[in-house]
Amino acid sequence: MPPQFASPPPPTSFTTLSFPRPHVLLVTLSRHKSLNCINTAGNAELSAVWTWLDNEPSLRIGLVTGDGRAFCAGADLKGSRSRDGDAVLSHTVEIRLANRHGAHLEWNDANKSRQSRALSENGFGGLSTRSGKKPVIAAVNGICFGGGCEMIVNADIVLASSAAQFGLPEVKRGVVALAGALPRLVRTVGRQRAMEMALTGRTLTAGEAREWGLVNKVVDPAHLMDEAIRWAEEIAGNSPDSVIVSREGIKMGWEGCGVQEGTERLGREWYSKMEGGENMVEGVMAFVEKRRPRWVDSKL
Repeated sequence: MPPQFASPPPPTSFTTLSFPRPHVLLVTLSRHKSLNCINTAGNAELSAVWTWLDNEPSLRIGLVTGDGRAFCAGADLKGSRSRDGDAVLSHTVEIRLANRHGAHLEWNDANKSRQSRALSENGFGGLSTRSGKKPVIAAVNGICFGGGCEMIVNADIVLASSAAQFGLPEVKRGVVALAGALPRLVRTVGRQRAMEMALTGRTLTAGEAREWGLVNKVVDPAHLMDEAIRWAEEIAGNSPDSVIVSREGIKMGWEGCGVQEGTERLGREWYSKMEGGENMVEGVMAFVEKRRPRWVDSKL
């Protein structure tokens, strides 16, 4: 039986939505012939999907992966004219300029009309600058270049197939990764390794990405989605209120907030909303009664 939602999921043309376990949303980038490159309409679609995840009470976590041999090879500004043979290189030839309102604009050498295309505040793929409320796991099944790599740098958890490849090849084409990855990358892997990725444009193997801290776990390709769903199911089995507020605390450190300020803000802005709530009471009672907790959907 399909899940019952408070509001229907947004319509999708570039992605496939499924629900492999209770409370879990799986988003599959489904343009495998274009190596799952994302165009302007695809960015808007994904931003709407992640917003729906945050607003839908019955959902607690999202998963994102790619169909075929790529997770996402970057931006696609050629649309239907794309060919597999040049997808990895030319689709990632992109410049995002800042306009006077601070929006990011895209351009590439196959789109010389110079029409600006603004990204949403959630960035590339709706993820690269997303703050959001609920966690997202990236299950990287293959090529993860350019904007695709910028997406996973801001994901909450990253699992990778042993066949996955990661890279920011923009410098090889005279452009820059400006969808949010660069300042975040240095916090994850350190200055020298971030410089290595950004300045050489070289490709990292899944093992290197794991060693550097970009990836939580490397998995055999045949078992990637089973493992990603297992992780999602484990998180979805915890108190949804606690997951949301704990994630906010981590984000405050990620965003450069001081420890004291972050702790105070977390208590004032988030913990106060869940204190004494149904899930907190249920969690304590279940522990005392030595039973599994019966969580209700978060109202945060």
